Amino acid sequence: MNALPFPGRATAAFVGALVGAAAGMLLVTAAGALAMEIGGLLIALGIGVPTLCGAVVGAFVTPGHSRSHPSNPR
Repeated sequence: MNALPFPGRATAAFVGALVGAAAGMLLVTAAGALAMEIGGLLIALGIGVPTLCGAVVGAFVTPGHSRSHPSNPR
């Protein structure tokens, strides 16, 4: 498997972090709608953890590789 060059991996990690941050903001918004008050630690974790996970996934999962085999249609 060919590794992406550094700029490609950095871009993929950045995009993954953006998607993770957006998901985290949705989680924090939903938690705020259900609870009267949420603390700063919960907000930081709710946004930080998905952002970190998105960056890791973006950096290590190479685009264009899947398990499907187009030469073997079913």
